[in-house]
Amino acid sequence: MASFFTEIAANRLKSVAMLAIFFAFFMGIAYLFSYVFGLGIFGLGIGAAIIAVYAIFSYSAGDKLVLKLSHAIPAERSEYRTYYAAAEGMSAAMQVPMPKLYVIDDPNPNAFATGRNKKHASIAATTGLLKMMDRRELEGVISHEMSHIANNDILFMLIAVVFAGAIGILAAFIRSIFFFGPIGDRGRNNGGFLVLIALAISLLAPMFAILLRLAISRRREYMADANGARITRDPASLASALKKISTYSSAPSAKPVKHANDLTASLYFSNPFSKNSISNLFSTHPPINERINRLEHMF
Repeated sequence: MASFFTEIAANRLKSVAMLAIFFAFFMGIAYLFSYVFGLGIFGLGIGAAIIAVYAIFSYSAGDKLVLKLSHAIPAERSEYRTYYAAAEGMSAAMQVPMPKLYVIDDPNPNAFATGRNKKHASIAATTGLLKMMDRRELEGVISHEMSHIANNDILFMLIAVVFAGAIGILAAFIRSIFFFGPIGDRGRNNGGFLVLIALAISLLAPMFAILLRLAISRRREYMADANGARITRDPASLASALKKISTYSSAPSAKPVKHANDLTASLYFSNPFSKNSISNLFSTHPPINERINRLEHMF
């Protein structure tokens, strides 16, 4: 059996290592293409500019965009007293500012946390989740989402999304140069060998970046489960909430979260596209049965 602290430490180390790989991968691509196409420091400057612009936009407007895309509206305290009580309790327990609470009109039971930092964070829950969960189960789900805020996961995943997006933009830019623009002297002097390598990487890099981002997302989900269970000292309630969601998702009549998309999917408590998952490799979340198993064996 794993302790809360062992599970949290292991997943934190793995996710930080993956983010370091992300950074090294991006710098490697920027350097390779600068070398092959003779762009020199200009090529690295383009990469830095893409990262900066992407990061500024995501940091300043990302949470508002996510809430708008999700059709989330502010939750009224008079209507959602249990929701507020759970959030206020977890906020006090984790010593983080009370986030803004939102509701999404959707029968699919799910929730997510978003925001720039601990002081500017929000939690959105679907009406399906708020109706389906009892008090302890709702506290378990909120503890998971509050853990994302307390662990700075909302910023951590923002960095991962920025790197993945920048790699995709840089790869597209390089492919355009390859097909429509001039190739630098170094590319010609190497007989086109490095150019072919650069082209191959530009085609594969976006896919690798997506896989790495999804892997980081899965690590942070495990960590939020463990930390949420540590705070509530009730891993069974969080496991029970996941079981209810799993039962709902496996029903023939179940539908994905209405307004979830590729941009917001990794934020949700459970995979909003569970029926459409091709494999665990391409999933935004760990297998729900594995999450339940880990929670049931925690102490």
